[in-house]
Amino acid sequence: MTEADRMRSGMLYSAGDPALTAARERAQRLLWQCSRLDPADRAGRLALLRELLGHLGENSWIEAGFRCDYGSNITLGSGVFLNYDCVFLDVAPITVGDRVLIGPQAGLYTAGHPLDPAVRASSLEFGRPITLEADVWLGGHVTVCPGVTIGSGSIIAAGSVVTRSVPSGVLAAGNPCRILRPLTAADRTHWERLRQEYLRETAPSRPGASPDVSAGDGAD
Repeated sequence: MTEADRMRSGMLYSAGDPALTAARERAQRLLWQCSRLDPADRAGRLALLRELLGHLGENSWIEAGFRCDYGSNITLGSGVFLNYDCVFLDVAPITVGDRVLIGPQAGLYTAGHPLDPAVRASSLEFGRPITLEADVWLGGHVTVCPGVTIGSGSIIAAGSVVTRSVPSGVLAAGNPCRILRPLTAADRTHWERLRQEYLRETAPSRPGASPDVSAGDGAD
């Protein structure tokens, strides 16, 4: 079993392994190339990100300043958006579902170190996977710790430190992050009403838009 196999399996492994060192250097070269592209060169940036990551879904985008260890252990679904300066430490898999929004300077850290200082000093470490299910929203400066899963549709408020998994459909905040309340039908009705108002008010400026946008909105 290689050190890379041990790393991906959540076992203790040596990060100084030559093959792992080469894999990190590959990722840093690709990130370096991304940072030097013209901001208008979206096609070039997407090509580099697709080379870097394990998977980048359709209509997904990562703003400038993104950093990671390997890239190959990161899977992003469709319609994902990462704002500026996010950091993903992907010694274990990081899986991000469709339509996830991640605020600036958020960090997803799968890396862990032994609690015993003597073992820690031997440069052995381990990783635990992180999963963000579909439609999750992380605010700016959120930290997600190793082994955490955040359930679909949940919102994590800015500055939170998520040390334990969070179920679907809740608003959570704090350090450590705790559930504040469930997201309810009243939340959906409120925001759907505002969306419908927006569609009506902007219809004249949107080519092909119908002035009647209320049919089938499901927000009665």
